[in-house]
Amino acid sequence: MRITVFRRLMAEEFGPGRAEVLAKDHVLSGLGGRTVDQALAAGIPAKEIWREVCVAFDVPAERR
Repeated sequence: MRITVFRRLMAEEFGPGRAEVLAKDHVLSGLGGRTVDQALAAGIPAKEIWREVCVAFDVPAERR
């Protein structure tokens, strides 16, 4: 998954402003205690990050 696709999915799910705040500030245990932005910078694949976001925020299966 491209990062641009990941960012679009985040914006569609949470709204553009909230998606940006979540990516910057919300620490996810499934990402090793990193935020989305930190995980992307560490080279974790966007698809893996999206899966963790979906689990953490109970995103319905049809939108995962």
